[in-house]
Amino acid sequence: MNVVYKITYPNGKIYIGSDRTDSRLTYFGSPSKEKLHRDFDFAELRDFIIRKEILWESETATIGEVLRMEKLLIVEHRANDPERGYNQRPHYRPVDSQ
Repeated sequence: MNVVYKITYPNGKIYIGSDRTDSRLTYFGSPSKEKLHRDFDFAELRDFIIRKEILWESETATIGEVLRMEKLLIVEHRANDPERGYNQRPHYRPVDSQ
């Protein structure tokens, strides 16, 4: 099963990733450790709850389709906006408000 999932951290920031190995129960992606350590101190990490949601799944999608859906959902949820999430790619480009 191919899935795209969203991880929500206690501070409300998110990370969106994909899993093509059907390890939905045990895989939590690879957000930037540096950014996570900046947002949480040692005491907070001692009792830490995250939420994992499956946003999309397919039994037949190709790797390319999974990666396209992952990128689409990262942009849609603004998980690449440093104020909102931990995804580093694609690079966040704020919409010009003018």
